[in-house]
Amino acid sequence: MSAAFQSSLAQFRRIFDQLASKAAARSHTHESVHEEIQALAAAGFGRLRVPVEHGGFGVDLPTLFELLAEAGRADSNVPQILRGHFTTVEILRQSPSAELRTHWLRRIANGAIFGNAQSEPAAASPDFLPTTRLHRVAGRPVISGVKYYSTGALYADYIRVAATVDDPGDTANDGKVTFAVVAARDTGVTHDDDWDGIGQRLTGSGTTHFDRVPVQDNGELGRSKENLRSIQAFVQLVHLANLAGIARNVVDDAAELVRSRVRTNLHALSERPTDDPEVLAVLGHLYRHAQTADALLASAAAGLERANQVAAAGLDAEEDYVRNFIDVSAAQVSIIEAVLDAGARIFNAGGASTIREGTSLDRHWRNARTLASHNPVVYKPRIIGDFILNGTTPKSNYDRERAATTTNVSG
Repeated sequence: MSAAFQSSLAQFRRIFDQLASKAAARSHTHESVHEEIQALAAAGFGRLRVPVEHGGFGVDLPTLFELLAEAGRADSNVPQILRGHFTTVEILRQSPSAELRTHWLRRIANGAIFGNAQSEPAAASPDFLPTTRLHRVAGRPVISGVKYYSTGALYADYIRVAATVDDPGDTANDGKVTFAVVAARDTGVTHDDDWDGIGQRLTGSGTTHFDRVPVQDNGELGRSKENLRSIQAFVQLVHLANLAGIARNVVDDAAELVRSRVRTNLHALSERPTDDPEVLAVLGHLYRHAQTADALLASAAAGLERANQVAAAGLDAEEDYVRNFIDVSAAQVSIIEAVLDAGARIFNAGGASTIREGTSLDRHWRNARTLASHNPVVYKPRIIGDFILNGTTPKSNYDRERAATTTNVSG
């Protein structure tokens, strides 16, 4: 671990402490975390996975996910805000274009943050093509359309946008899906902070409008078949790291809650809540849930790191990625069950006063439930069982040729 990384790590943790001190209140006030996101970027958090030769820290995946869990423990909005950023870094690391890698990774090393804009309120066609278009104005590629669930875009310097190519003159790519980079602060970009989910309320996951926004030079950031398996597992692991952080925070809040209590229940076996066997058992259950999440996160992260190493060595890593995807899916099921249970059980550590809005204890369950709705867990047991019994490789719409296609949209 380099001295520079050690110094930045200390800064990260100071910022995490600031976030933690405000997280409960922010669940009601909706005060933005923009200042802290900027502070993390300035401290180098966004360049954790940028290779050393491009000016980053080049940490491995287990280190990244552990730090994201620490961030989630402080404020679970933060890892989700940065999910699109770290996904973009992974895509860049695996890009076959040295020019593209160097261009963007150096910008990220200098503090640039990426946001995400892929999902839309409804599919435009049976092929799920985006209604957002990449078209040309005065010969230059531009983006026009509307995106929802554009998580992190409100905090970003650049946005990676999914769009359908609308260029009849480009017969090879017209009508295909591409992913292009635009400047988040361009005059043609309008951000609506209208996300109304029950949790993760400060992630900027609302609507973003694009009105003929120029695509940046070296703006092709597509998805290729070679890195698909890696990215599918990666994006889910960011959520699992966040959930592990929530579980740790539940333990923190429960312990503080019990220490602060002065009253007990008429059925209690002790006069002090800190000696109450039932209350102590509640904390024990919360801790075991946090340990479950931590262990599964570490195991799945190590598995993805190994698969990436196999691929980096020039070997066929398909089997490694498939097995890791199954392991990540299993971890998803177990971590979500554990953290949702922890978010409900925490109220057993206190009396009726714990349900008052000012405690903000409900934020843990709400945030975990919101994260659990991404890449819905309801499908994962079937996928796991089909693989274990029949050897069926998990499939998704992303396996189709149309979604694997990338097009050159550099301005």
